[in-house]
Amino acid sequence: VSRQLKEEIRRGFARLEDPLAGLLAMLESSSDWKGKGHSLGYCITTELQLWIKAHPAVPQSGTQLKKLQARVLGMLSQCPANLLDPLISIYQLHTADRNYLLEHVSHLYLQGNYKEAAILSIKLKLQPDQDVEKMCTPLLLQDKANLMEDYVAEYPELQKKLLQILDTWCDPSFNIREVTRPYQGLSRYKPEKFNRRVLSKLVFRLLERFNIDPALCPNVVNQRHLRTLNYLFYKRFVEKTMTEENWADHIQSTVGENRCLQGHLVQSLLRHCDMRGAARWARHCRVPPEMLPQAVAEELQKLHTQDRVEEVTKADNYEASKKKDYYQLPIPRENIHFLQTWEETLQCWEKVLQPGQVVGVDMEWKPSFGMVGKPRVALLQLALKDEVFLLDVPRLLEQAEAEGEKDKLPHFIQMLYSDAAITKLGYGMSGDLSSLAATCSALKGTEKQMQGVVDLLAVDKQVDGLSPDQSHEERRVRQPEKGLSLLVQHVLGKPLDKTEQLSNWEKRPLREEQILYAASDAYCLLEIYERLCKDPESFGLGSDLTESLVGKQSKKPRAKKQLNKQEAPSPSGQECQGPRTEPSQPPAPISPQEFSVVCDNMLHGLGRYLRCLGVDVRLLDNEDDHRKAAEIAREEGRVILTSGLPYQTLRSQVGEGRCFSVNCSEKAKEQALQVLKHFNVQVSPSDIFSRCQ
Repeated sequence: VSRQLKEEIRRGFARLEDPLAGLLAMLESSSDWKGKGHSLGYCITTELQLWIKAHPAVPQSGTQLKKLQARVLGMLSQCPANLLDPLISIYQLHTADRNYLLEHVSHLYLQGNYKEAAILSIKLKLQPDQDVEKMCTPLLLQDKANLMEDYVAEYPELQKKLLQILDTWCDPSFNIREVTRPYQGLSRYKPEKFNRRVLSKLVFRLLERFNIDPALCPNVVNQRHLRTLNYLFYKRFVEKTMTEENWADHIQSTVGENRCLQGHLVQSLLRHCDMRGAARWARHCRVPPEMLPQAVAEELQKLHTQDRVEEVTKADNYEASKKKDYYQLPIPRENIHFLQTWEETLQCWEKVLQPGQVVGVDMEWKPSFGMVGKPRVALLQLALKDEVFLLDVPRLLEQAEAEGEKDKLPHFIQMLYSDAAITKLGYGMSGDLSSLAATCSALKGTEKQMQGVVDLLAVDKQVDGLSPDQSHEERRVRQPEKGLSLLVQHVLGKPLDKTEQLSNWEKRPLREEQILYAASDAYCLLEIYERLCKDPESFGLGSDLTESLVGKQSKKPRAKKQLNKQEAPSPSGQECQGPRTEPSQPPAPISPQEFSVVCDNMLHGLGRYLRCLGVDVRLLDNEDDHRKAAEIAREEGRVILTSGLPYQTLRSQVGEGRCFSVNCSEKAKEQALQVLKHFNVQVSPSDIFSRCQ
């Protein structure tokens, strides 16, 4: 706004007998002020606000002010957001009769102006005198969760009340339609945003934002624990990628003494084990005998200590047989140092912080399986050519704080990452550093100061999957490995053994298997880097590998391990198998509009990608049984897209060629291309984004 206009506005106010009434008359008769941006009406209003501060005698009181307040209240629900605060300030609406303000907001609400009623309530701080459920429900149904969060942001009691309401709605026995029924004629009504899965995610987000104890929301916590239990059973008994000790740690910490979860554990044990196995695990997890079926309780009485000895022996034999199939550390065990004191750690620093040093860096944290909060680093691994240091991060932070030097560890880590003379190797460094920042707030800016880093995740995207030791025939069989393990297999010939990845890394002492896994994860980075630098052309990389990568990162680094350690994915999504049905001749070409599918619940990414291309897609919810896909396919004539084990079950429930198994180790784009090619779907530019996203 020009200085000349400002001066003219102020002269105009000085000439007016009643500037407040004058502004209101102007706004009521003008349409300009209702537009977005800085209109003339906005400029005049903000100038009056400043002018009043310079002329304290101007504000009115008594009957005249009340009349003006009544007029301005009627205007607030229509005015742009940037005018709300100036008008509330000029007309002193905070001093108006509270019951009158509440009545006005209630009138807005009854007219169906829920958003406007909520915004005005926030501005006038009316929330403590309103019904939080009544005010927030229509906001959720209109997909305005952010406004709902703002509504309770300054009121801890309302936050707790809202979370308890949302948790009640997540109870499996609660009929959500009772909540939505009164609002079915609502404009911008989005009932698909109002289901237990979406509400559960919202509850966890609010618990974290407002720092509230999750115990306040037993329904969503229990459901998350149930999903975790199902995931752990899948990892142990179907995928067979979790050791017995590792699995037992997580089962015990998940179930605890919760009767509901203990009951679910018993049922799962009966599905996956024989009676003897179910009884043994029930005893191990301290399930009360009265909760066990009679046959299991009888088996429990027959158990002897010898069972455990036999099982451990079997496990040891199994571990020995696996060694030849996986990457093995080339350094002796005594060169792996687990550091829990500062005296030991200072000696480690002296070796690591040497100019010209190359350091493999990795971190481990306890998987939270989607519970509240970001993961906190429990172990920091630093690998040098001849030895590996495993730093017990919680213990070292605790000791440093007790000595009044809480920035000791962050200082070392910042020195390491900011020193261009030391080459740091990682895989998905962005994810590691965000976990470090959550563990220690002093490390929040570390990523911006990094120098001399090589993120092998960026290299992984460029590496040709054929290792020099593999033949082209071997390459055609896609490996079930992924991430760093797949890169290790491509470059060094054998994959990493990832059975300890989902360990409880906070439990002390660490098991020997955990120590070896943690050391291998960091040390393999040194070997990969050395091999790629020696022979980059064999892996499809440029000859100037060292020069081009040191100090650079991938533009969008993917958070390493966040999927595995944070969200428990649908169990079936872990089984990676290619298509089983090859048609005898290619089908006739069809457009995306003619192609309708139902995606199993481990393929949401594929479903969303296909929808972007114009395909008619239905997605199963995470809670849905895989068999629901067959029901939908039969009723609506859709093709089932699934992966892994459910394929065998589902293909028998629909016609030939109506069920397709995709490779779940590939990204959504590659999966979509596979589906389009198989069904001969021809996508044109006009199909893209032709459906509502």
